[in-house]
Amino acid sequence: MLSHKQIWTAIDALAARYGMSPSGLARKSGLDATTFNPSKRIADDGKKRWPSTESVSKVLAATGASLDEFVSLIVPKAKQAPPARAVPLLGLAQAGAEGYFDDAGFPVGSGWEHVRLPTIDEDHAFALEVSGDSMLPLYRAGDILVLSPTAQVRKGDRVVVKTRGGEVMAKILAKKTARKVELHSVNAAYPPRTLDAGDIDWMARIVWAKQ
Repeated sequence: MLSHKQIWTAIDALAARYGMSPSGLARKSGLDATTFNPSKRIADDGKKRWPSTESVSKVLAATGASLDEFVSLIVPKAKQAPPARAVPLLGLAQAGAEGYFDDAGFPVGSGWEHVRLPTIDEDHAFALEVSGDSMLPLYRAGDILVLSPTAQVRKGDRVVVKTRGGEVMAKILAKKTARKVELHSVNAAYPPRTLDAGDIDWMARIVWAKQ
């Protein structure tokens, strides 16, 4: 059964979807500007007021929205997992070679494979397959790390860094200043690394891992 709250919430959501306030939606629909005001939704005697079918029809005509679209706002569909998405994939060792990244650290060139992964909402995301043991026991050889070259990087983030000399490493960002970057390994057998900021080609945050 539809509730009074659901109907009015759908009116508000439709207004917001088309860049209007409820009063702006009413005006565009040829109705009095106060028709959809919250104060008009409950009568003085406490009785609930519902939008008329004529009002809803005018709203749909004014916005160009379909009835199905309006109904979906009344009874939202259950959330579904986003579909798998293909992202460029490269081996960590290969990533140090020239021609795979542009100056901003975005994947370029034709030597990439592709892997389908879920929950990736980043247009420029790419994946690197781990090699080596510097991130043990967190990441093992063969694990796939998904990186975002546009995500803001903060202290404590897991990152992949490529130096101008072609070295590529998966580390934890311990400290970052305008001149220096300090990187730690999860594996205690590997000492911290401190690099000059000018020696870093790009740094990207690890946003997801497939193990």
